[in-house]
Amino acid sequence: MKKAIFISVLGLLAMSIVLLYGFIVGDFFEDGSEILSNPWGIVSLVDLYVGFFLMSLWIIYREESYVNASIWVILVMVLGFFTGSLYVLITLIKSKGNMEYFFHGKKYKQ
Repeated sequence: MKKAIFISVLGLLAMSIVLLYGFIVGDFFEDGSEILSNPWGIVSLVDLYVGFFLMSLWIIYREESYVNASIWVILVMVLGFFTGSLYVLITLIKSKGNMEYFFHGKKYKQ
């Protein structure tokens, strides 16, 4: 459990740093057009959004409220795996070492 929390904190920190870097140094529209003009840029974006979609399915599955799930999904689609890392960290802490609860949330039967 401690290793999983450590890894999710590292993911959160890494995503925080690169998001700040991108917003401070980059130009979203100019850089985005370069990515979309490159075949591997398109592959990377499709790969990324498949990951976002799969993460979102897990969130929808385990959340108690569709409102909460919807908010998390929107944040995943906008902020990517910064949100995924935060969600994993929060659910790990809430699960208190119970991996069944971590994975299944509202579906977990004690």
